[in-house]
Amino acid sequence: MDRLVADADPLPLRVFFIPFFATGHLIPLVDIARLFAARGVDSTILVTPRNAALIRVTVDAAAAGGLPLRTLIYPFPSAESGLPPGVENISDLPPEESYKIDLATPFTRPAHEQLLRLHRPDAVVSDVHFPWTALIARDLCVPRFLFTAVGLFPASVVASVRKHRPHAGVAGDDEPVLVPDLPHPVFLTRSELPDFLRRDVPLRRFRDEYVEAETASAGVIVNSFAEMEASYSEYYLRARGLRSWFVGPVSLATSNAGVRGGGDPAASANRSRCLSWLNAQAPRSVVYACFGSWSRFANEQLREMAQGLEASGRPFLWVVREEDGQEWMPQGFEQRVEGRGLVLPGWAPQVDVLSHEATGAFLTHCGWNSLLEGAAAGMPMVTWPLSTEQFINEKLVVAVLRVGARASERCRSTVDDEPHVVRAEELARAVGRIMDGGEEAEGIRRRARELGEKARQAVREGGSSDKGLRDLLVEIREGQGKKKDVAAAAVGSL
Repeated sequence: MDRLVADADPLPLRVFFIPFFATGHLIPLVDIARLFAARGVDSTILVTPRNAALIRVTVDAAAAGGLPLRTLIYPFPSAESGLPPGVENISDLPPEESYKIDLATPFTRPAHEQLLRLHRPDAVVSDVHFPWTALIARDLCVPRFLFTAVGLFPASVVASVRKHRPHAGVAGDDEPVLVPDLPHPVFLTRSELPDFLRRDVPLRRFRDEYVEAETASAGVIVNSFAEMEASYSEYYLRARGLRSWFVGPVSLATSNAGVRGGGDPAASANRSRCLSWLNAQAPRSVVYACFGSWSRFANEQLREMAQGLEASGRPFLWVVREEDGQEWMPQGFEQRVEGRGLVLPGWAPQVDVLSHEATGAFLTHCGWNSLLEGAAAGMPMVTWPLSTEQFINEKLVVAVLRVGARASERCRSTVDDEPHVVRAEELARAVGRIMDGGEEAEGIRRRARELGEKARQAVREGGSSDKGLRDLLVEIREGQGKKKDVAAAAVGSL
């Protein structure tokens, strides 16, 4: 829970946070900055103009509540990167062009260096996409902490695959292979690996720089909780030499759900509409389907999804992109599901929906933020990964934690040019595996509830994530004290 009374300390800390240009990175790092501010840390978020607009309501609400949280705006390198003005977030581009944001990122180095050298904070918390911040922090004699926007489970799997390349010798893309040396047995096919691990991509040349910057970091701050990933904290320390601090799920720890939609009137209208609709549904009866702000489906897949949700026989709240229109909608679909199904174009208050008593299952793309929000709500999940590390996250949900079921048991791929259509009957069957009666469904739901309770305990005072944050602040304060001692000694020798 947020604390408006700062921990007593004669040396107030100043920490700068630098999020990447993606909403899935931006929101959790802002929430982490808010956690720091709630403990009296003077917290500043370095952000470009368009991304600042996405978090303005959150930051303003925190500041109005007395928290020392603010933004420091620097220009996005539009001219240097050749991107149009105002395109500053990967959600501004189609997935196949999102790499252009990554290619623009190195042009932000001069701005970061100027601001950090000018303001000289006591610590820097930087997204992995900005490896040069490790060198700048080292020159300033302050710690740089890494933020990756994913958990230690996927990070550990990626580290093992990079090191051992278990997929290199398999005959086909759909042949499962064991990822070596992990605390749990994890099997992946080559088609399920992130794009940057399985073939050359435009960003691959930056990966070595990212890895080198890790070694210069003081550790990694993780939006997760020990009860879910403790064994991977130990693995990551052995494999990467990095300490880690669990501080999440931040969706619970910050009590910040109410402002995540920003000040957009359409978002406010959607919040009212879907929560009113949920209030009229029976407890634990609704399937909530949402695939994040970046996922795109072909009309054929949207049509199959509609038919699958209809065939499941369950009430459903389905969030679709406004750009998708209605051409995909099966004939008579709206009439047949009227009162039982709500199709919501645009944005939904996901944390509020998942915590609503009417919601009984979460159909998700397994993005890390969505996974954590589902886990925090004690929600069983139907998993439908699409890209990046989402197929790895699915293994955590289905095989390790056993709190979900796959939307399709057939081979799928992280690569857009290898499409796989999940059929209506597959989706309806997967929903039934969670929502129907029987031993399997009861076990999934029970384990999900237990995981949710562990998540809530973690962020309470004295819980594992509360302790993780306190330990991290002690670490930074000790470093601050040593820095002041060195400076005093230098002055005394003059």
